[in-house]
Amino acid sequence: MNDFAQWLAGTSLSLAIQTHLWFIPTVQSIHIVCIGIVLASVFMIDLRIFGWAGRDQTLVQTTRRFGPWLWAALGVLLVTGALMVIGEPVRELMSLSFWLKMTLILAGIVIATLFQFALRKNGRQWEEDRINRWTTKSLAILTLLVWCSIVVLGRLIAYDHVWGAWSLRPIA
Repeated sequence: MNDFAQWLAGTSLSLAIQTHLWFIPTVQSIHIVCIGIVLASVFMIDLRIFGWAGRDQTLVQTTRRFGPWLWAALGVLLVTGALMVIGEPVRELMSLSFWLKMTLILAGIVIATLFQFALRKNGRQWEEDRINRWTTKSLAILTLLVWCSIVVLGRLIAYDHVWGAWSLRPIA
């Protein structure tokens, strides 16, 4: 992986990103705003599942309201994340935090996709029965914890040394 990261760092696109001092901070700012949108969307859907907000709407209506924001923000996160990896490949690709974050993102996307698919298929059943199940509420808590963990791991990329010997960075 180190060889690939070194190669990517030497590409013309990576060098262009690295030499424009404003580029990475701008992309990071957009990335952070989109993370906020994802967290807010997940949080609002979870609040509806717990019955703490949006009681005047069904779960289907709440998901239709916040789902597009969630998916649009995830799309922008994909683009900005790829740009950050291209701009700083060694920092990103040689970080255990980065790979843990990618794993949790994949899990979060799978959970969101399955949830929305199940909700579209059986919306009435969710409202009448499934929303009150402890498994649904547990899944809502798990989803929020996954996305919060993604935020923490994203921040830890800059401090990957916290993992000690587990860090993927070569010893200097």
